[in-house]
Amino acid sequence: MLEKYELLSRYKGPEDLKELSEEDLKRLAQEVRDYIIEVTSKNGGHVGPGLGVVELTIALLRVFSPPADTVVWDIGHQGYPWKILTDRKDLFHTLRQHGGIAGFLRREESPYDAFGAGHSSTSISAALGFRVAKDMKGDDSHVIAVIGDGAMTAGMAFEALNNAGHLRPNRFIVILNDNEMSISPNVGAISTYLNRIISGHFVQESRQRIKSLLKHFGETPLRFMKLTEEFLKGLISPGVLFEELGFNYIGVVDGHNIAALEKTLKNVKDIEGPVLLHVATKKGKGYPHAEEDPVKWHGVAPYKVESGEIIKKPSPPSWTSVFGKAVVELAEMDDRIVVITPAMREGSGLVEFSKRFPDRFFDVGIAEQHAATFAGGLACEGMRPIASYYSTFLQRAYDQVIHDIALQKLPVTFAIDRGGLVGDDGPTHHGVFDLSYLRCVPNMVVSAPKDEQELRNLLYTAVKSGLPFSVRYPRGAAYGVPTEDFQEIEIGSWEELLEGEELVILATGYPVYQALRAAERLYKEGIRVGVVNARFIKPMDEKLLEELTARYDLFLTVEDNTVVGGFGTGVLEFFARKGVAKRVVNLGVPDRFIEHGNQNLLRSMVGIDSEGIERVVKDLLAKKAIGY
Repeated sequence: MLEKYELLSRYKGPEDLKELSEEDLKRLAQEVRDYIIEVTSKNGGHVGPGLGVVELTIALLRVFSPPADTVVWDIGHQGYPWKILTDRKDLFHTLRQHGGIAGFLRREESPYDAFGAGHSSTSISAALGFRVAKDMKGDDSHVIAVIGDGAMTAGMAFEALNNAGHLRPNRFIVILNDNEMSISPNVGAISTYLNRIISGHFVQESRQRIKSLLKHFGETPLRFMKLTEEFLKGLISPGVLFEELGFNYIGVVDGHNIAALEKTLKNVKDIEGPVLLHVATKKGKGYPHAEEDPVKWHGVAPYKVESGEIIKKPSPPSWTSVFGKAVVELAEMDDRIVVITPAMREGSGLVEFSKRFPDRFFDVGIAEQHAATFAGGLACEGMRPIASYYSTFLQRAYDQVIHDIALQKLPVTFAIDRGGLVGDDGPTHHGVFDLSYLRCVPNMVVSAPKDEQELRNLLYTAVKSGLPFSVRYPRGAAYGVPTEDFQEIEIGSWEELLEGEELVILATGYPVYQALRAAERLYKEGIRVGVVNARFIKPMDEKLLEELTARYDLFLTVEDNTVVGGFGTGVLEFFARKGVAKRVVNLGVPDRFIEHGNQNLLRSMVGIDSEGIERVVKDLLAKKAIGY
């Protein structure tokens, strides 16, 4: 695959970058882009973010010496050029494939990956930890955090900036990668020239000398100098905020000009105190389709390179699109309904809602904690908020779910997308803990639909209930079940789908239909098993459970969630509380982090698909037959 790339095929590692001419560096940057496009067109992935930081990656590797110098990338969406130009160019074709390299940075994968992350806004905090530890050990190598402007909407980033400004460490650089022009439009030749001057040794040394001299005359002259400096900087840059937080602000630098980046990075290496370097890049740089629609090309499925057309296989509507259509219909019926999302309008299927009801739609940015408490405030004033999260991101708002919603019994509906194993994004994005972490929260209703119509019905029930309510559904294509008008479901009620003889399967969410398919095959072999749709994880249908206890000796619970503290644990707790001795086997995600790979492959590996359920049923019945 690499033979077609003249420079990249010969490239051995970061030291090679320091020998290349300016012209060769530009050629290498283009080859890296072409390689990213070639691989992601086959494997899918985060196309736009990586294409936007190729030159920045090259400049960092030319000026600094990782892994001795620590570079912490925020999230890892931007990490593809880093993987290629450090030590994984020969493995990059396995990106996001089971057994291949991950779509995010991982400490286990390479010594160059200083810190792993799949959630945003962690880089500055982690980098500060590296810096303080290095200082304690007498290590004077550099620490650099790279964070996107979108990630700066999260409070955690500013908590870290505030702490760093207080500690004022040296050799600590935060690079703000601004790829949406959301902070400042001041990019161009004049701005680049001014930044070179501001970051230069003469200006910085003079600045420090003047400060030292003015200290002898008290605080007033120092304050006057600071105010004058801030006023002048405010005319050409947005640096006042960062300066007030204790950082030396340098910006805005053209993030696609390797020479300018390199010159500025060399200058800021020796500035006293923490530095914030503001770099402007273009998301999707070098691939016209991604440049024109950076939102779509943030993360995509496999696509055709020439046309940019996403390669889609015929399939039923996605769970996400079913949700998006349902909330529009619900909002038409009830003007109290408002929708909140933490920067996931497209991913959560809310584009149509945002267009139809712009005054009732709130994208709060990457601020999961704020989104939950904001929803709570809306609920206090009589609204019926639907807070739409990916399961893995709701983990960040757990305290708010407990303290600000459940404790006060506020009518907030949590629509939890990407519940269960999500596939290629891997362990940072698998939503396999939500049933466990929500089931233990008082006042919280926890539910999971078996199909599209039940998703609609549970959302309808949730909004009408006036309770803290979660509706959890998976990623990807749904089952293709036709939908109809909304119907309210009795909270806590289960649904007996098949009657059996010796064994009953209690399944919740996605695995319900898998259990039915397994049961249908078993029936053909003369093995009759019962199947129950346990659509409510909390409260459970204890009346039906008691009835089932009188009819079955063996119980198999199935869930797309960790077996630790999940739905199956709830069933075991019920039997323990009732003092009933029954054989109960819990089938779900084992107590370990599951690697990335095709979603159905991962489901098969942990045994929650129809074949896996069938195997377990046969094994249990065989053991029962021999008295085991």
